[in-house]
Amino acid sequence: MSAPTATWWAVVTESPLTVPEHEAAVADPRAGAVISFAGVVRDHDHGRSVVRLEYEAHPRAEVVLAEVAAEIAADPAVYAVAVSHRVGPLGIGDVALAAAVATAHRAAGFAACARLVDEAKARLPIWKHQFFTDGTDEWVNCP
Repeated sequence: MSAPTATWWAVVTESPLTVPEHEAAVADPRAGAVISFAGVVRDHDHGRSVVRLEYEAHPRAEVVLAEVAAEIAADPAVYAVAVSHRVGPLGIGDVALAAAVATAHRAAGFAACARLVDEAKARLPIWKHQFFTDGTDEWVNCP
């Protein structure tokens, strides 16, 4: 008998993100570890003070994020995956990327969550527009 397939969901949205909603999405009675991550808008970047950000996504961004989630979910140690990236205007402290992974043990959970975040950041076609306190702005390229 083969192990059940892990569940996953991936969303690119303009709605605010929370880590608890992602942790709830990966709830599984087999899980001994639920590892989560929040990528939060910080007030600085490379020594410059940031006021806010705006994210813009390619029309296929959610497809790419779903591919990443499915790849992580294919790991036999993973029971469930949830990942979202926010687009549109975000303020300091807002969650831009939220992720959660459920596994039986913490080591596998930390490794899977790290892979999830790293792959999303490496592959997701989303552009970040940063606005600084001095009135300047810059675009940060996506992959």
